[in-house]
Amino acid sequence: MSAPHGSIREEMITTAFALDGFRIVRQLGVVRGITVRSRSIFGTIGAGLQTLFGGNITLYTSLCERSRRDAFDAMVRHAEEHGANAIIGMRYDATEVMQGVTEVLAYGTAAIVERS
Repeated sequence: MSAPHGSIREEMITTAFALDGFRIVRQLGVVRGITVRSRSIFGTIGAGLQTLFGGNITLYTSLCERSRRDAFDAMVRHAEEHGANAIIGMRYDATEVMQGVTEVLAYGTAAIVERS
């Protein structure tokens, strides 16, 4: 599956510090993508009702997945702006900025790689 951007395919993004079959020609520095989301009152009420029955709270799962995807996409765009064709050491971080407001950060090292 390819990223919906330009030159960086998702298989060229890794949490490892190397890509099998490739050598790092140049590291271009840290790249990041950030999104800040809040829960709506309706989402909070709906999720509260889902907790009564236990199991997966799908409203929050969807919100978290959208937030991670948005942060990931922004990170990839940032890397492409630097001319990268890969991202290594990719990570996510999340922080509750205030009650009901969460920041999601995707970051890694932009790199130029070539087949070894």
